[in-house]
Amino acid sequence: MTTDRPDPAAPPGDGGSPVPDPAVPPGDGGWPVPDHRALGLRDGLPGLRDLMERLLDPEAGCPWDQRQTLDSLRPYLLEEAHEVLESMHEPGAHRAELGDLLFQVVFHSALREREGAFDLDGVIEAIRSKMIRRHPHVFGDASQRAMSAEEVARQWAAIKEVERGNEGPPDPLAGVPRGLPALQRAWRLQDKAAHVGFDWPSIDGALAKVREELGELEQARSTGTPEEVREEFGDLLFVMVRLAQKLGVEAEDALRRANAKFERRFAEVMRQCHARGLDPAEAGLEVLDGFWEQAKAAERAAPDD
Repeated sequence: MTTDRPDPAAPPGDGGSPVPDPAVPPGDGGWPVPDHRALGLRDGLPGLRDLMERLLDPEAGCPWDQRQTLDSLRPYLLEEAHEVLESMHEPGAHRAELGDLLFQVVFHSALREREGAFDLDGVIEAIRSKMIRRHPHVFGDASQRAMSAEEVARQWAAIKEVERGNEGPPDPLAGVPRGLPALQRAWRLQDKAAHVGFDWPSIDGALAKVREELGELEQARSTGTPEEVREEFGDLLFVMVRLAQKLGVEAEDALRRANAKFERRFAEVMRQCHARGLDPAEAGLEVLDGFWEQAKAAERAAPDD
């Protein structure tokens, strides 16, 4: 990520990475908070623009930042967005990661400004205007202010269709990025379809569909081709995402948490093998599963933080 660029190798205090000063109030991660005003940077968002201008200054700026393009920043933008999601359990980390993501917005805008396309003010104006247009119940007719959340969602979709200038049939699924993680995209597609009434009225319908898809997967496994198995497995995953939403669970987050739980418990399995001088590949499933159950029991017995 751009905020973690490697510094040239140098001893601390000699032009390399700074060392925390215990006499200075700590900022993120215990690092001192620089006096940005003494560096000629304004407060708030304008100061972040000042910082970007300094980094991109052709004579006194940063060679790494000067070398970046919109294409080279793509992986950093994706990485920062994921790090925001992973940090949301802890306010301090969340604050820092939101800053990293905001820096990407400022960086992209600065590069576009140099092309003569738009600047950060244009980005802010675009989202401000969109939010005003799509919230007439807040910024417009006072008679609409008693709308329910469901009515607001339908109105949002209708306004979006008008903005798109769609003269053909309505396309509620338009605008769902194909580059989203598959679970997230499945949620967005089904959520948009639900806004026009294409959804089970209760959780029971979603559960019945899960059972139906599981049965079709079993049938494909018994008599179908590998492609049919893949298709039925995809259908099952797809409907599980909708079931999760009806349970009040975000599928991507649930799987992320399950991944983290697996990593913790598997690390304990490996630790147990190491402590006993066992080669995990030779220990056998019964032994490994026993260590797994021990790790599981220990987690459940541990007091909550």
